[in-house]
Amino acid sequence: MGDFPSHLVRAPEQPRYGRAKATAIVGLMLVMCLALAGATPRPVVHAPAMSIAGLETISSPPGESSWAPLPEIHRGLRTVATAGKGRFALHTAGGDRTFLPGVNLGSTTPGHQPGELAIDAAQYRSWFAAMGWLGIRVVRVYPIHPPAFYQELARYNAANPDRPLYLMQGVYPPDGSATPAFQQELRDAAAAVAGALVRKPQRGRAGGTWTADVTPWLAGWIIGAEFDQPATDRTNQAQPAVHGRYFGNTVDATPTERWLAARMDELATVVAQHGLSQPIAFVNGPTPLDPNHIRPTSAWPAGTFASYSAYPYLQTDPYAAHLAALRRHDGDTPTLITEFGVPSSIGSAHNGPLGRSQGDHSERDAMQIDADLLRMIKQQGLSAGFLQSWADEWYASAWNTGKHQDAERRQLWHDPLTSTQNVGLIAMDAAGSPDATNQYLIDVEGAWPARRVTARVDESYVRLRIALGHPRPSALTLGFDVLPWLIGRPAPGTGNRNADAAFALDLVSRSGQAYLRDELDPVPLDQPTPAVARGPAAPGWKPFELVVDRAPIEIQNAGALRYGTPDQDSRALWYLDADDLVVRVPWALLGYADPSSHRIGVRRGQMLIEQFSPGVGVVVSAAGTDQTTGEVNWVNWNRPYYTERLKHGANQFRDAALDVT
Repeated sequence: MGDFPSHLVRAPEQPRYGRAKATAIVGLMLVMCLALAGATPRPVVHAPAMSIAGLETISSPPGESSWAPLPEIHRGLRTVATAGKGRFALHTAGGDRTFLPGVNLGSTTPGHQPGELAIDAAQYRSWFAAMGWLGIRVVRVYPIHPPAFYQELARYNAANPDRPLYLMQGVYPPDGSATPAFQQELRDAAAAVAGALVRKPQRGRAGGTWTADVTPWLAGWIIGAEFDQPATDRTNQAQPAVHGRYFGNTVDATPTERWLAARMDELATVVAQHGLSQPIAFVNGPTPLDPNHIRPTSAWPAGTFASYSAYPYLQTDPYAAHLAALRRHDGDTPTLITEFGVPSSIGSAHNGPLGRSQGDHSERDAMQIDADLLRMIKQQGLSAGFLQSWADEWYASAWNTGKHQDAERRQLWHDPLTSTQNVGLIAMDAAGSPDATNQYLIDVEGAWPARRVTARVDESYVRLRIALGHPRPSALTLGFDVLPWLIGRPAPGTGNRNADAAFALDLVSRSGQAYLRDELDPVPLDQPTPAVARGPAAPGWKPFELVVDRAPIEIQNAGALRYGTPDQDSRALWYLDADDLVVRVPWALLGYADPSSHRIGVRRGQMLIEQFSPGVGVVVSAAGTDQTTGEVNWVNWNRPYYTERLKHGANQFRDAALDVT
């Protein structure tokens, strides 16, 4: 396996969009060789920009033939890909490619909501180089991206003619849009990929001047958004049958499918005016639509395909059987899995067969599962597998943690308990403010159970280093006081009645458990749960748990505190370094709804009430001794800092991507 060039670093830049109030990227660091070796790169803060010369040209693996586009002409239209007769074929100089390993690229970065489209040219440039090294052949985007995306994609492909990145372009309906607005978005998308669009920025939509023509590498279109049942019901109104020049519907098509057929025909009409034809499909969602009910005419040589999200934790049958069933159903329509994968998160949102759950995976385990799924998708005769997604997304919410958080500020901090925030190949690691310093809570030689406690805060954790006293305790409890006015029963393992959260650690067995006060326990917000379903805890306390399935009720003990360094297991939260105890405390395990504004989520019945927290008081308890050490403080932030790295084990996904091609 080839080595990825060691460093990509760029300097801080000021934000271009106002939603996150001066959010900026402090450093960009894809330390690929360190990540693959299992080392943790140090955060880069205010680092000088470094040249990426040499990173834009990625040599091909030995013996690999060219992926340069070799379009065909059918009915006067140039096609670089055709879909039909059960086969999706990308026409290249090395022959037709009938399986595409790809990745879904989001539209934003930490500190921003997705509609802010906050990625800049330097970031696109770095990411395309990394994608090329990973063996990714197609990048899928959901909305129209800013002009820099298309400029950098064209630049990358010009520098790598035999290993270009092909594009699968999405067209996202403007929020709450009626049909005319979506029709305009389709026309804009066709102009953007051809480098012939000028439009003003609007909320949730990219603006600027698009001049880069990327149609030579345009593998296809996936238009629309996932339709839930209410959206389907709204669309299922009077919609006439479609008999377009390029697309039509079958007699058994639903009104929603007829509506999509009309939009596909309209897009094809615009594309054909450029002398082109590309495969066009629609986004399929939780309310399934049938791609076989929309058919291309003979005038559209590129054809259509079926696009599915297929996650292993949403299937009751084995994943391979589910893939095979999709393929059988689609018949002559090629089947592409355009979203798949598992998160590398501490928390899970669903249990999955064969351990392929929606979370509770280390980075290495998640990458191995993703690699196995990619190979399986090809083995079952499908035409593509696009990993969800390229980079971790801080703004994302999950059904079993979203109610615990302040939705308006979720993008400003990162939660390792939220599965959907940890789905990327690229980790967006919290770095903390460059102005923050270590806080000394106590430093008394001879004190017990702790001689010295230092703390540091970042967007994911309160980080503690505790120099243990002599003799070293065999077990201890860390009590955390986040709401001084909330006084109740003592925390487990302590006599402290002010603690609101606790970590009980056994230093001998190297096991641990996180607890929260009943008032901070979030489980009832997601599902009324009988006491018998919950883990054991002292009166007035609950173990930190998450509901992962409602019927029947299944609970994940997400507060089980794994021992180890982050390099050994990305989910591990504590380890011993000689006589120092090193602990990472996720904000969620302290009950925070938004640490960036010091807000704790206090449960009142089925409602979450946010209360101000002055800081985190830390008490170290062992063998009946409670030691108050001090309070961790920080300044509210509206600007997160983070670093980027390839996740541990990503070489496993690279190997799979190269295997399937």
